[in-house]
Amino acid sequence: MNKTKVIVTVGPACRTQEQIAALIAEGADVFRLNFSHGTREDHAQAIHAIRAATGAAGASVAILGDLGGPKIRLTDVDGGAFEIRPDQLVTVRAGACPSTPDCLCTNYDGLAEDVQIGHRVLIDDGQIRLRVVDKAGGSLACRCEAGGVVASRKGINLPDTRLSLPSLTDKDRADLAFAVEHELDYIALSFVRCPEDLHQLRGEIKRLGREIRVVAKIERPEAIEHLDEIIEISDAVMVARGDLGVEMDVSRVPLIQKEITHRCARVGRPVIVATQMLQSMVEAPVPTRAEVSDIANAILDGADAVMLSAETSVGKNPVQALRVIRSIAAQTEAFLAGRPEDAIPRVSPASLRFASAIVHGAACIARELNVRLMAAWTESGATARLLSKRRPPQWIVGLTSDERVCRWMALYYGVFPVRLPRSDPVRQMTRDVDRVLLERGLAAPGDMIVILTGAHLRQPGATNALLIHLVGPA
Repeated sequence: MNKTKVIVTVGPACRTQEQIAALIAEGADVFRLNFSHGTREDHAQAIHAIRAATGAAGASVAILGDLGGPKIRLTDVDGGAFEIRPDQLVTVRAGACPSTPDCLCTNYDGLAEDVQIGHRVLIDDGQIRLRVVDKAGGSLACRCEAGGVVASRKGINLPDTRLSLPSLTDKDRADLAFAVEHELDYIALSFVRCPEDLHQLRGEIKRLGREIRVVAKIERPEAIEHLDEIIEISDAVMVARGDLGVEMDVSRVPLIQKEITHRCARVGRPVIVATQMLQSMVEAPVPTRAEVSDIANAILDGADAVMLSAETSVGKNPVQALRVIRSIAAQTEAFLAGRPEDAIPRVSPASLRFASAIVHGAACIARELNVRLMAAWTESGATARLLSKRRPPQWIVGLTSDERVCRWMALYYGVFPVRLPRSDPVRQMTRDVDRVLLERGLAAPGDMIVILTGAHLRQPGATNALLIHLVGPA
C-alpha cells in the first residue's frame, strides 16, 4: 500500500469491470470521470463497473466527477485542419460557423467585449500564439506570433483577460445533477476564479439535496489572488498544471505548486497535483527521468494525491502507469519517514483549534513511542484528515460507521479507511478496534497503537481523547 493516494482517470482504455478491478488491485484510490469527454452513458457504465469491482474487492474507493467548466474552444475546422504562419493576420470572433484560415470562430459569446487590444489569444495549450492588434464589429484582428496547425475543437486560453463567463455552465449543472443522482463522492470545479464560484457550486449541491465533497481546481491567475479564501471553502484543492501553465508563465507553475501545497498543509486541506505526471507513458512503457523527479518532488512538497489523466484514460498500458507512479511514491515515502517532525507545517485552522491540538499531540506521541499505527474514530473524516496532514510515519486507520466517509477518506494521505460501527463503553470500543485490526492484518497482539476518539463516543465532532493501547489477543 502507498500513503500517497493515486487518482486514475477513466476512459476508453479502462472502462470495463475487469480493467477497473485490475487498477484497484494495483492500488488505485480514486477514479476520476472527466465530464469534458465521453457521454453520460459512458460515465454511467464506468460508475457501475467501479462499484461492482469495488464491492468484489472489499475496497473503499472514491469516485470524482470533474466538471468541464467554461472551456473556450474553436468550432469545427473547415477541411479538418490548416496551418497559421507567424505574422499572419487572423480574425477571431464568436459564432457557430466553421473555422477557416482567415476567420477562427469560438463558442465564447463575450469574446469581443472581454478581450482587449494587446491581449494574447492562445490556441491548443499555447502551441499557437496570437495577439490582438485591433477590434471592431464584434471581431478581433490578431497577428500570429507563433504558428502551427489548427484542428477542430482545440481549446483557447486568454491569460490576459478577465472573463465574464459564469463558473457553472448549463452542461455543468446537468453533469452535477448526474453526479448527485449517482452518488459520486467528490465533484471538481474547473477554472475557479474567486470564492463566489465555489459558493455557487455549493448552492447547486444544496438545491439537489445531497452532500458531495468539492474540489477547487486552480488553473486561472485570478484564483491565485484569492487562494486562501478558495482553500478555506473547499474540501480539497487540485493544482491543475495544464491550463495553469498556459494561463501564466509556465516557469511559475512549480513555485505556485509549492505555495498551494504549503498553504493547504497549514489548514489541513488535501491537495492533488495533476497533469502530465507520466505523459510519456501514454505511448512508452517507461517514464522519463524528469517525470520521476516531478512526481517525487510533488510528494515531497506535500501532495496528498497525484493524478493520472491520459496515461490511464487513453494510454497503452494504464496498469503499468499506475504501477510506476506507486513505485515512485513508495521510494519517496520511505525518505519522508525519516524527516524530523519539526520540518512538517503545523496544522492550525482557527475553526479547528481544539482538534488540531489533539492531533498534533497524538502525532508527537506516536513518533516518540514508535507505535505500530494510529486509529482515529471520525464521523466526518475531519480527524483523520488533520492527522494525515501531520505526516506521521505510521499508517492512520480511519474508523467510521459511514461508508460514504470511508470513500471520502480514500483521498487522504496515509489513511486506511475502515467501516466499523461505534460502540460504548470505551472498553468495548477498544475490543472492536483490536478485532478489526487483527482481522485485516494491520496489527498483531501486543502491538502498541494510539487511538483518537471522543469521551462521548456518540457525539459527532467531539474528538477529545487520546488512548495509548496494546492490541489484545486474537
